[in-house]
Order: sequence, then structure tokens, then C-alpha cells
Amino acid sequence: MSLFVDFGYTSLNHFGEELCGDKVEYAKNGDYVTLVLADGLGSGVKANILSTLTSKILCTMVSNNVSINECLETMVASLPVCKERGLAYSTFTVIHLNHSGDGFLFEFDNPQAIYIHDGKCLDLNRKKLLISGKEVYQSELKLKDNDYIVTMSDGAIHAGIGATLNFGWEREDIKKYLESIYDSKLSAKAMATQLAKSCNDLYLDKPGDDTTIAAIKIRKSLNVHIMVGPPVEKEKDDYYVARFLDGADKTIVCGGTSSTIVARYLKKPIEVDLNYLEADVPPTGKIEGIDLVTEGVLTLRRLLELSEQYLSIVDLSPKIFVRQDGATRLADLLFVQASDVVFFVGQSINAAHQGLPIDITMKLKLVESLANNLKKMGKNVIVNYD
Repeated sequence: MSLFVDFGYTSLNHFGEELCGDKVEYAKNGDYVTLVLADGLGSGVKANILSTLTSKILCTMVSNNVSINECLETMVASLPVCKERGLAYSTFTVIHLNHSGDGFLFEFDNPQAIYIHDGKCLDLNRKKLLISGKEVYQSELKLKDNDYIVTMSDGAIHAGIGATLNFGWEREDIKKYLESIYDSKLSAKAMATQLAKSCNDLYLDKPGDDTTIAAIKIRKSLNVHIMVGPPVEKEKDDYYVARFLDGADKTIVCGGTSSTIVARYLKKPIEVDLNYLEADVPPTGKIEGIDLVTEGVLTLRRLLELSEQYLSIVDLSPKIFVRQDGATRLADLLFVQASDVVFFVGQSINAAHQGLPIDITMKLKLVESLANNLKKMGKNVIVNYD
């Protein structure tokens, strides 16, 4: 069974610092994904440089199947030495995983990763290695559907020291907290953000250390097709809709004209759903056989705003979507549930938009921006233009 590797992370800057001393890099290469969380020595600019170099080097090399020995040798040779401490130092966690859930994890001086299986926080089996004079721990990964791995910089276990807790947030307490918030529907981003938010609360909104939470989740793939606008040639309407419906696990139609074409093809009526009205998002519709029917440009514009908020690494608002307006339901389907997203973008000019500040260029730009943001979330995205 082909699974999808979902990932997300959230960072807190050391209070008073503009730059974070932690850095996360993510790469896809063939069937494998690679995620690296690096924590640079100290905080501020120097720590940011160290963590950026470390994460870039490791992610690039590991994703290209270079051995961990070679990776560490290259990293040690590349990092600049801190004049004050005489050290070139950055801790790291590396996850390298394929879409069957098989792979490995390497850790050097970061807090031990937490493995979540069936809602329980477990410890991975670790093997100690000595590489380039450094003690590195290796764990073999064989993840199942809805398993998570949560990694963190040491700001997480220092949270609350001298403020709300005497000895910081100990790892066992973090595990208990993760079990308390566990929900198999949470995305990796939602899990990471909730843990980061709790760290920030323990720091009383003034983090005493850079704090980054990065999580991965492996889950079943879900192929979502989204139709935006009718094709230029009207005689191709049926062919266009048939392509849109073919092979989709979930289907979304955006725009009034698109909805009319799909309803005619399916020989089903369109119903307007007035149960969930929002001031800034037009109401949704219903067509039997289609999972979601929304208005076009205005809803997509709001969806783009939600995607920027979801992607933000510093935004601590919950990354779950419970409202039932069109944009929020779209966000849940595309950001949380989907693994693959295929856009069917019709380039016909809508006569109803003549004289309004809405044109085909605006629609195409919205789709392009949304597609780019979905790719940043790790989704597989295809955009078809008709």
C-alpha cells in the first residue's frame, strides 16, 4: 500500500532575537523524503548560520543517498568555527523515509525523538555510532498508517525553566502531553504547532531558547481533483468533466459556471447550502456525487490567505479547520487530507465578470499561488489548463 509522508514544523525565536537559531530542511527525491532539524550553537545570527549550513548539507546529501559517515565528515569540514567558543557546533536530527514507511533516523545531541503509534508515545530502538569523533544514534524506521515521529530542539525540554517549571518540561511530560492531544486526524503541522504553542505558554511568551518542533506523519494517500472554471471550447465540456472525475478520491468544483457544467454532465440539480454563512466567504452548494461545491475567485482568495497562515512557521494558531464555510472546508480537504492535488483550470472568460475587477488573469494567479503553497506543504500537485 502506497502511503504519504506528511510533515510540518513550527519555531519560536529566542526572546529578543530576530533570527531563529534552529533550521528545518525538507526534500523529496524519488520515493524518499528527507527532513533535517538542526540547532545551531547559541542563538541569533551565528546560530542561524550554523543551523542553516548543517540542515542544507545534511538534507542535500542524505536525500541523494550519501552515507551518514560522509555527510558528517563534510559537515565538520564545512562549518565555520565560533571565535568565542572555538567550536563549530550544531546538533541535528535526520529522518529519511519512503512511502512504505521504511527508513532511518539519525540523532546527534538533539532531544530524543518521540514515536507515536496508536495514540501512545514510544521510544525508538537506538544504536550508538561513533562517526568523526561524534556519538550519533541511529534508529530503524518501520512506520504504519497514522504513525507520527515528533522531533524537537532543546528549547522544548528547557521550556518553563525559572518561570513556570523548576527543571523545564521533561521528556516524559512532553510524551504525556502528546498523548493527551492525540487525534489520528491531526496533520503533522497541527501536532507540531500545538506542542510549540504549549512550549511558548510555559515560557510565558518570552522563549529563553530557540524552540522548534518538527513532525512527520505517515498516512494513506488521498487524490483530490479540483475544477476551477469552464474550458475555452464549450464543445469540450463533457470531455473536460469526465477527465476531472476520473481517478479522484475527492472532487471539488469552484465557480458557478463550472458547477452548472458538472451538474448537467451528472444530470443532478445544484442546491445552495445556506446553513453556514460567513461575511467574507460566499455560500457553498451541493451536487450529488461531488464532495464540495464552492464559489470561485472570492473563495479561492480566502483559501490562499489560509494557506499562507498554515505554512507560517511562527503562527501558533491551531492548524485544524472546524468551520463549515467554503474556504475552510477547502482548506481541510487540500491542506490536511490530500496527498495529491490535480487542478483542472478552465480559461474561458466569464461573461458575468465583465466590468468587475475579476478576470482570468486573477484566477490563474490564484491557482498558481495555491499550487506553489501546496507543493511547499509536500503535496504532489499537477495543474491542467483547458
